[in-house]
Amino acid sequence: TFAHAMDDAAGDPALQAAVRLRTAWKHNLSDGDPVRSRDAAAVDDPVQAVRHRALAVDAPDEWLAAEITRAAAACRRRGQRALAAELGLLAAERTPSDRPGDELARLVTAAEDAGWAGRADLARRATRAVLARDASPSDRVRSRLAVIDAAGQALGTLDETFAHAMDDAAGDPALQAAVRLRTAWKHNLSDGDPVRSRDAAAEAGRLAALGGDTTAEAMALTVRARMGRILGDPDAEDILAEALALPTPEVPLGMRNAPQYLAVRHALFDDRLDDARRQLLVLLPAVQRTGSAEDVFEVLRSLTEVEQRSGRCRVASAHARRALELTIEAGLSPGPAWYVAAMAEALGGSFARAAGYARRGIQASEEERDQVFLSRSLYALGLVELATGEAAKAVATLRRVARLEAAQQVVDPSILRWHGDLAEALVAADAPDEAAELIDEVRAVAAALGRAPVLAALDRARGLVLSARGDAAAAVDLLRETAARFDALGLPVERGRTLLALARAERRRRRRAPAATALRAAAEVFAQAGAKPWAELAGERREPVPAEVVPAVALAALTDAEARLALLVAEGASNQEAAAKLFVSVKTVEARLTRIYQKLEVRSRAQLATALRGR
Repeated sequence: TFAHAMDDAAGDPALQAAVRLRTAWKHNLSDGDPVRSRDAAAVDDPVQAVRHRALAVDAPDEWLAAEITRAAAACRRRGQRALAAELGLLAAERTPSDRPGDELARLVTAAEDAGWAGRADLARRATRAVLARDASPSDRVRSRLAVIDAAGQALGTLDETFAHAMDDAAGDPALQAAVRLRTAWKHNLSDGDPVRSRDAAAEAGRLAALGGDTTAEAMALTVRARMGRILGDPDAEDILAEALALPTPEVPLGMRNAPQYLAVRHALFDDRLDDARRQLLVLLPAVQRTGSAEDVFEVLRSLTEVEQRSGRCRVASAHARRALELTIEAGLSPGPAWYVAAMAEALGGSFARAAGYARRGIQASEEERDQVFLSRSLYALGLVELATGEAAKAVATLRRVARLEAAQQVVDPSILRWHGDLAEALVAADAPDEAAELIDEVRAVAAALGRAPVLAALDRARGLVLSARGDAAAAVDLLRETAARFDALGLPVERGRTLLALARAERRRRRRAPAATALRAAAEVFAQAGAKPWAELAGERREPVPAEVVPAVALAALTDAEARLALLVAEGASNQEAAAKLFVSVKTVEARLTRIYQKLEVRSRAQLATALRGR
């Protein structure tokens, strides 16, 4: 399997590194290595030495079981939760039958370590052993919660586990709060229902207060604040402040669910990027010490997004690569990592690789019923399709994002910013009126919530709408002003994209020199940001096209969608062939051809070909 994995990873440095890490991890921990099992004395690490001694014997031995338990505790302090879980299971196996209490305690702790590490296999194994014994309701709940915690994004398949956990927690408000809190996460992630998530979190908070668990109470407020942001609730920030004010000396449910981390996410959504980066760099070593692979992944994911928006795409790509390697090494749910990798490639690597990663993310998220990252991976794919000129595909993909977001009742447009890109794709697909309707609809919400970067992205799309409608001067003025706003907001990649749009608008009004100036400026912005594929895109558009092939005067009057169709028809494509290549219907091709003929004052395909060769 490892050999096949390395073969499949050929040509992809990130995947090759991840497979090498996984191979090394397997060799370090494999129970089947007779040399390591036979010769513990040769192992330098005391923890591994204990492990090998335990593997060398089969008989129960309390002294050895206690030594293994101490080794597991040492791993826990190091943040090596997966190894701690393995050792905990081994300690339980070596516990004599006359010490059932010690055996059960070791199994429950092993399950919780596995939950922290995201090792679903170990969590299920430990939990099965707990449930097969005379365990208390508390121990059963703790073990079942470990299975839930280890499941990652795949919470939608655990309805029975949730039901049993809630039944076992009856009569204990603190345990009930822990179960309800995870139910709130499931309602958002798998069910795509932030209202039910918010309500479940409110109930969890009430139970946590009854049970005297301030940490769980803070976590419940955090979920309410997160859902409030999604739903456009103006009280979300006040709820988050309330959560931050509660004392939480430890974070047993994971930093990714803590109010401190949500505060970072809100800073990212608000484009307070320096604040977000500073806080994340403090959190990263802290989560690495806890041993929670999911927490480390979440911080790396946020660092990737912060650096991308800050215009530090090379640094973002390095964080994304680490996140992908960690996901493969720890066996985490792959959907989020593929999304992070797709966005890193879309901005700082290769459009082709970005599309491949996005498709993997879509497949993984669909398999795990993860609605949140399904929409994100679809967005990454739609962005690539828009950038590479596949307007019809981009419209279809981004419309799917819009439907998912609507089904999930997402109101705040600053969280996943697909709105302006869908509007741009609609303009490119020759549907400027539909784009204008979308822009007006989203603008009202973004303005009410004070989302300045979203408003700027909508104005970039509006500039393209104006250009497509023939109001070239107004389009150019708006796009210039929007580029300056993105510069003031500290969002260089967005500024570069706006300069590309400006160049397109200048070309449409037949002003080659200003168009070339805008393209040069875009290329410089992208180069400084390390946005490699976008820099290449700007460079390609700067290359002169031979006048005898595509005269600027002829194409300047056409929209981008009309120009693509005109070139296909001039090359001899039938209406059916053009429809297939452009991913539109034959009726759309016919209607678009009619407009092309009118604009170029021609009456036949032959005259169209002559017009494009130059009269």
